Amino acid sequence: MDRFVSNFTNRLDAKGRVSIPAPFRAVLARDGFEGLYVHPSLDLAALDAGGNALLSDIDRLLETLSLYSDERDSLATALLGTSEVLKADGEGRVILTESLKTYAGIKDQVTFVGQGRKFQIWEPESFQAHLASARETVRGLKRRLGAPTPPLEPAS
Repeated sequence: MDRFVSNFTNRLDAKGRVSIPAPFRAVLARDGFEGLYVHPSLDLAALDAGGNALLSDIDRLLETLSLYSDERDSLATALLGTSEVLKADGEGRVILTESLKTYAGIKDQVTFVGQGRKFQIWEPESFQAHLASARETVRGLKRRLGAPTPPLEPAS
């Protein structure tokens, strides 16, 4: 598997370290990224994380914008300028910096949430609220996608 899937909740230890879930570490290892690339989510109280695949996605996104445009500068600042590269120890633990923990409201536990080519790191209760909202959004999407399409009118 080369995607981040599922979710896991882990406790921060007394030194502020948290274990990256083993399935996520395996994806990062196959990706060839040592450690963890993390940046604050653009629109959620969570952290986006991953390895080379996430960095490649960000690069592709930035390449769609003019090199010196305000939009590219703003996006690069938000995605690269606020990011951190966290080194994992031999047991697959990282230390989340105070700025990252503050942004996501993390205290003593985190929930890792797979999203394919990246994953997110959440404060567990915030993730549960987000998950409930996401499920409601998906229910509405399912209703819209499952709605019958009107018959085609004959060409005149």
